[in-house]
Amino acid sequence: MRRVAIAACCALTAASVALSTALARETEFGFRDFVPDSPTAVAIARAVLIPIYGPELVRAEEPLQATRQASPQGDIWVVTGTLHCNAPPCLGGTGEVKLSVGDGRIIHVTHYK
Repeated sequence: MRRVAIAACCALTAASVALSTALARETEFGFRDFVPDSPTAVAIARAVLIPIYGPELVRAEEPLQATRQASPQGDIWVVTGTLHCNAPPCLGGTGEVKLSVGDGRIIHVTHYK
C-alpha cells in the first residue's frame, strides 16, 4: 500500500510540474497562449477541416491564413482558406475555423458558399 501511495505521489508531482510549466509559458501578448502563433492555428484548423470537408477541398483552398482577433471571450484565431478565381465574380467560398488562443477550443467551423 505504501508503494502505491508513493507512486501516486510521484505521478501527481510530475503532472503538477508539467502543468505549471505549461501554464507559466508567457508570450509576447503577456499571457498564456495554447495556440501561440499563426502556423499553430493553421495546423489545428487543417486538422479540423480535413475530416469534415475532405483533403481535396482543403488542399484546393491553400494557403490557409490565420488572423488573430479580440473577442469578448478572449482572443481568437480566425483561419480561412483562399478562394482562387481567375476573374470576378468569384463563385464559391472557403472554410473558416475559429479557435481560442488561450485554450485551443474550436469555437466555430463553417464553409461558406
